[in-house]
Amino acid sequence: MIDPRLLEILVCPRCKGELEYRTEGNESLICKKCAVVFPVRDDIPVMLMDEAVPVKSQ
Repeated sequence: MIDPRLLEILVCPRCKGELEYRTEGNESLICKKCAVVFPVRDDIPVMLMDEAVPVKSQ
């Protein structure tokens, strides 16, 4: 589980937009504007565009 204080300040690295936190299935952060999903590994969000996956393949 990601610290709620961290969730308040995290933004998409591409567009600086708001992220949606999902805990169902694999933990992830979703940027709806860029249509990408950022993985969360060991409670650490991986906010690298190289690690982002298009929303459609989730």
